Amino acid sequence: MKRRDFITLLGGAAAWPLAAQAQQPALPVVGMLNPQSPASIPWLIDAFRAGLAETGYVEGQNVAIEYRWSEDHFDRLPELAADLVRRKVSVIAAPAVSAGLAAKATTSAIPIVFGVGEDPVKLGLVASLARPDGNATGINFFVAELAAKRFGLLRELVPQAVRVAVLINPANATNASTTLSAAEPAARAFGMQVQSYNASSIAEIDAAFAAFAR
Repeated sequence: MKRRDFITLLGGAAAWPLAAQAQQPALPVVGMLNPQSPASIPWLIDAFRAGLAETGYVEGQNVAIEYRWSEDHFDRLPELAADLVRRKVSVIAAPAVSAGLAAKATTSAIPIVFGVGEDPVKLGLVASLARPDGNATGINFFVAELAAKRFGLLRELVPQAVRVAVLINPANATNASTTLSAAEPAARAFGMQVQSYNASSIAEIDAAFAAFAR
């Protein structure tokens, strides 16, 4: 074999592993869009991964996960959702109202799986519960519908209660609005009054408890 032929053959052989690697199919990518921080909900992250594993998808083996956390800055969710769309993820997991709405407003093509405590039809996430249509589907935990039950239990536990404090996060406007709209009529049905307090920070929470205690 001539020297030139040998060098050509060697160079081609060196490129084989790279070519083989390039031909391997890319892993499907799940985008996780969350308004919280990973440090605040480690158990939910574990549950998310475990749920994927139960369906045969193991992170790092046959699926990749792109996490986007807004760290309680709800105004950043549209930007983070757009980043996932640019990343061309296969699906967006949005386990909160704010995340679901941000994802829905950003893409009409990528599938969205949400988990919300409010009516997804009223939120505009789906056309109806029976026929979601569009690119979004998910779970409604019916948290708002349980407001009356909560006040009923409170009446049984503290029969003399008249005023009830409700803590809301004004930064999460949709959740704050639906919480109050469910709590106020439920409280009236049991002869109670609702006083709402902002609770978007530790300082506001402390202030709310101090005000309510007076």
